[in-house]
Amino acid sequence: MEPDPLLPLFAPLTSLRGIGPTLGSLLARVAGGARVLDLLFHLPESYVDRRVRSTIAEARPGPVVTLAVEVVRHDPPANARQPWKVLVTDGTGFAELVFFKFAREGQMPPGAKLLVSGKADRFGDTLSLPHPDHVVPADHPERLPAIEPVWPLTAGLWPRQVRAALAQALVALPELAEWHDPVLLRRQRWPGFAEALRALQAPETLPDALPRARLAYDELLAGQVALAVVRGRVRARAGRALAGDGTLRARALARFGYALTAAQRAALAEIDADLAAPRRMLRLLQGDVGSGKTVVALLAMLRAVEAGAQAALMAPTEVLAKQHHRTLSALSPVPVALLTGAVKGKERARLLRGLADGSVPIVVGTHALFQEAVAYHDLGLAVIDEQHRFGVAQRLLLGEKGRESDVLVMTATPIPRTLLLTQWGEMDVSRLAEKPPGRGAVRTTVHSLSTLPDLLEAVARKLDEGAQVYWVCPLVAESEVLDFAAAEARFAALRARFGATVALAHGRQEPAARDAALADFAAGRARLLVATTVVEVGVDVPAASVMVIEHAERFGLAQLHQLRGRVGRGAAASFCLLLHDDGITDTARRRLLLLRDTEDGFVIADEDFRLRGGGDVLGTRQAGQPGFRLADPVLHEGLLHMAHRDAAVLTQKDPGLTGPRGRAVRTLLRLFGQWEQMRTLLAG
Repeated sequence: MEPDPLLPLFAPLTSLRGIGPTLGSLLARVAGGARVLDLLFHLPESYVDRRVRSTIAEARPGPVVTLAVEVVRHDPPANARQPWKVLVTDGTGFAELVFFKFAREGQMPPGAKLLVSGKADRFGDTLSLPHPDHVVPADHPERLPAIEPVWPLTAGLWPRQVRAALAQALVALPELAEWHDPVLLRRQRWPGFAEALRALQAPETLPDALPRARLAYDELLAGQVALAVVRGRVRARAGRALAGDGTLRARALARFGYALTAAQRAALAEIDADLAAPRRMLRLLQGDVGSGKTVVALLAMLRAVEAGAQAALMAPTEVLAKQHHRTLSALSPVPVALLTGAVKGKERARLLRGLADGSVPIVVGTHALFQEAVAYHDLGLAVIDEQHRFGVAQRLLLGEKGRESDVLVMTATPIPRTLLLTQWGEMDVSRLAEKPPGRGAVRTTVHSLSTLPDLLEAVARKLDEGAQVYWVCPLVAESEVLDFAAAEARFAALRARFGATVALAHGRQEPAARDAALADFAAGRARLLVATTVVEVGVDVPAASVMVIEHAERFGLAQLHQLRGRVGRGAAASFCLLLHDDGITDTARRRLLLLRDTEDGFVIADEDFRLRGGGDVLGTRQAGQPGFRLADPVLHEGLLHMAHRDAAVLTQKDPGLTGPRGRAVRTLLRLFGQWEQMRTLLAG
């Protein structure tokens, strides 16, 4: 067997000379991993150019200056609290090198000629360099780094330690077979993989954008190839055609009482085509708030039932599962069962028997639906709602409950174009971009918290008119760090103002108490509901027409849009009031004004992604950039689209990645941790 060329990169940092457990743990903390490769991928955030020499007379405070000087004298401190000063000159003036801890007197005797580099300051007429970064003999200029990377650090870690460790890591970097098309490399003028890392980590000149773009494309291509291979393997699995006669659908639409929108009809046609094909469906149904995804999902499930199979809908929370169960039960002409962790004893046993013998045609539930004890007679279609709450590794688990199950996932959160390629790249996409008739616009306004007394008066008037009001807060308890109002504190204040008509629901309550509060609000017994984001999805109260969101600047735009979607579901005019701190930044204000000016969730989602990032590519994390170390999905969005096309062509020509380029791409997948994840997904 040939030796694995990646072994030196996968070796622990402590295998490098001079790196023990303590330094190794510090390096691992900043690098995000304890391997040599992790350190190589810990890219600088900026560079210091020390090539330009200045004179003392020309030097200005602030930037880094590099001076050629001669030592005049030392001024030792009068006491331990004062610094040690070394007076130097270059013939144009005098400067002081300032040290609060000094043990280098022998290296800087009077008359010594030095090269000094560091940030400059001025006190009166005197130029000062406090603790200069470098002091080297003038006859050894090679000891002064011309271009010095600036890496993110942590307490106890020094740049020289990172530089020394990276010097060894770069020596260990093997020359690997090129995984990119030579035509692409020439067109983009990109260096090789190892050359790009050296250009960024140990530059001889200031790096341009090309090395970083090369490495970003490496990372993006690894993710796109992994998704393309998974997609190809899933689609290669045998499926079956599910064809119905439309009778159940017709009865459901009669109960619904409205005509489907053009977007709903188009999405349903795409789903029907997948269900009719002899391969397994893997489709994402994305739609804005109130766009009618649930009706489309029900009609898809009824087609499976018409074909003699079963259908299941999985939601991430019990609250949302119960909401779906109520909605589907009202529309479906066949029974709809509910399976959650709260269903126990004889009722659970009876339901499990019904799923196993086929007498239960449709079931709604939480992750309990794909537990080992749950067996289906013939699961033809699995629908997964709010897909972003589940990890990619869970995506196919419910589908595996059936021999040839089709899978439809849906989300009420409009997905930015970039994330469609990174998180859902192995799926076909149907998009609902319009709302059904009857969904009114929600007037959104932005207010400072200093106007709270006036706003409370407005809420009182709406309550007197018979409206119901949501009041959403970002915390459930007072915080020493985040000093804005918590749900519990706001509940106490509003209860004192409006009495027993105020209810409270948050994630730290006992489920029974929270569910009771939500039920009271849904039934109209509570008129004002103080809540956290537990009401973001799964709460449908048509009589609620006012949404107040306190400290709205603390939420993501997509989340604010979801919360706003809780109102505007009835006939009454609806309002969303965004309350912000008096001292918010201009950026935060622009975000809120964007929400005020548009109800297009897709526009909002794209802007939210650019401002906050989009979560983890192969996991469940929703905030921050999606798992990338070298790529910026906003800056490199064009590269992402290019990688998507490249991966599609590659996996069509070489689905097993066994050709010359395919074998090199396997190395790429290993470098970026995709190979094992792919194998895990395929094995699952």
